[in-house]
Amino acid sequence: MLNKNIIKEKDNVRVDFKSRIIELEDTILKKERHIKNIEFELNLIKKSKVWRLSEFFRKLFFVKFLEKFPGVHRIVLSVYKDGFVKTFGKAIYRILKHDTKNYKKWIKKNSLNDKKIKEIKKDIDGFKYNPKFSIIMPVYNVDQTWLTKAVDSVFNQLYENWELCIADDASSKEHIKSVLIKYDKKDNRIKIKFLKENQGIPGASNEALSMATGEFIGLLDNDDELSVDALYENVKLLNAVPDADMIYSDEDKLDIKGKRSDPFFKPDWSPDMLFSCMYTGHFGVYRKKIVDEIGGFRIGYEGSQDYDLALRFSERTDRIFHLPKILYHWRKIPGSAAFADNSKDYAYVSAIKALSDAMERRDIPAKVYRGDWTGSYRIKYEIDNFPKISILIPLKGHVSILKKCVESILSKDLYPDYEILIIDNNRLERETVEYLSSLSGYGNVSILNYNSHFNLSEMNNYGARKSTGDILLFFDDKCEVRSKKSIMVLVEHVQRKNVGAVGAKLVFNNNTIQHCGIILKLGSDGIAGHHSYNYPDTNKGYFGKNSIVHNVSAVTGSAMMVRKDVFNKVNGFDEKIATTYSDVDFCLKLREAGYHIVYTPYAKFYFNESVAKKNVNGVDKKMISKKEIDYFKIKWKSILGKGDPYYNPNLSLDGEGFSIRL
Repeated sequence: MLNKNIIKEKDNVRVDFKSRIIELEDTILKKERHIKNIEFELNLIKKSKVWRLSEFFRKLFFVKFLEKFPGVHRIVLSVYKDGFVKTFGKAIYRILKHDTKNYKKWIKKNSLNDKKIKEIKKDIDGFKYNPKFSIIMPVYNVDQTWLTKAVDSVFNQLYENWELCIADDASSKEHIKSVLIKYDKKDNRIKIKFLKENQGIPGASNEALSMATGEFIGLLDNDDELSVDALYENVKLLNAVPDADMIYSDEDKLDIKGKRSDPFFKPDWSPDMLFSCMYTGHFGVYRKKIVDEIGGFRIGYEGSQDYDLALRFSERTDRIFHLPKILYHWRKIPGSAAFADNSKDYAYVSAIKALSDAMERRDIPAKVYRGDWTGSYRIKYEIDNFPKISILIPLKGHVSILKKCVESILSKDLYPDYEILIIDNNRLERETVEYLSSLSGYGNVSILNYNSHFNLSEMNNYGARKSTGDILLFFDDKCEVRSKKSIMVLVEHVQRKNVGAVGAKLVFNNNTIQHCGIILKLGSDGIAGHHSYNYPDTNKGYFGKNSIVHNVSAVTGSAMMVRKDVFNKVNGFDEKIATTYSDVDFCLKLREAGYHIVYTPYAKFYFNESVAKKNVNGVDKKMISKKEIDYFKIKWKSILGKGDPYYNPNLSLDGEGFSIRL
């Protein structure tokens, strides 16, 4: 037995050494990508006409002005003061310092003080529903410091109806047993099993689960910590929604010195995001009855046993709730997944297996692939019978733009069965008339004459009525197809019965982002805006969101696909909203009817328009009327009042989105 333990220790050293190398390589790669993104943004700034023409004014006013602003403005200031060579180190340092400073401010603002703690205790005394929580914690050879802090974080809970179920997975380190026995004697709410043989995390978790008597279980790793109000916040929600079955919350990371960083402010329940990554993670609370029904944790899914559990659990209930509060602190230590994405590569193999099983259980013909970043995945759905697509293109811009759009479709073998409907709004220019006439030779291209004033909603509705396809693709005449796979990708998702609309990623010709999802209330109008607008296309976004499939409140109508029966069910576009927010309104109608809106980065089109024509959130101010804005706000007052469910209330609605809200 001793020899086995020595071999296991050696294996652990090898794994830790290998993990450290992988982690360092990953860190270097991330920094290189970050520097390239900054270099790209700097080049855009320096090449712009505004930058060149405003040199005189910069010399007079710009330095002092920019000193007041963080982020990108500080990069510009560094370029001006120090030149190109010194810029990168200073810019990165300042940005990181600014982000850290903002999170420090957020922590200070949201930390519990004596007054808040007294209020919480008063709340607890008044709860009518006081369920017991069984905290499940498998333990294996963790350092004494981290084990003690993890257990103490349960002891420190303001809500006291809990039990801590610990299964020691045959640890070889001597301090484990003595520490656990000490806690066992301290409180009868502690339950401990010392396993004779190592069973891995799923097996040890099941052993801990077998001791649980609570109505709910909560999952805690042996080196992480719960916030003192973690259970209180869950019970508070359960008193408001007693039939909730699964609750997850926000999280951050904790280094060996106790410093908090990397807050992950999550969206509300997003089933497509769960297919893309294990985002619900910490702190996960589950109704024990359902956990027992699905058989607890499964052996063979080591490293992704929680992911597998969440996938199976979410097939049994839709009573899934999110607490937009940081209730879990994920320890960053060498060898942990929090320290390096690549430290547990076997976990990602298990995750693909878990997702593949989920597709099979749900009878969904699909294959699972690794995503764009470690820990992300792509579900590639099989297309059923290739239904006919009607591509609707309202004519808005110059004929040269339209020509590029149409020919990018016709020149590629995009899809087995499609038609193009160009909706002509009384365009009398000779070039336009000649080009439209030249398309008469294509059997799948039709010109629809819309004889009225310009109203994008009316034009799209008119085109939909004239279409013969089962699927409608609303396509801006400024869009260009460069990959024939993009149309297929949209069809993959729109054929799913619970999906109302699916939107693509749009990129400007300078390879910056035009659209990768719309956030409600983002921007000065308080209605909606494009996040990550004008960011480099390589930018993966907040916790990788730009490069994974996930649910959103709305997608742009410039490249939006919807089934025709669903379009008719919600009566198409609201013709009282003629232009800019017609797509947002349409998506909200779909959500109101019970459908999901999906964004996919795997369908990507190029957008032939100048970046400068729109504001920072992708909204064309020239096309918005106050009458439309007022109408929209009245129509969707309750939705706007609640905020965007896919955008955390701890995040700012200013700028490009996803900065910390103070």
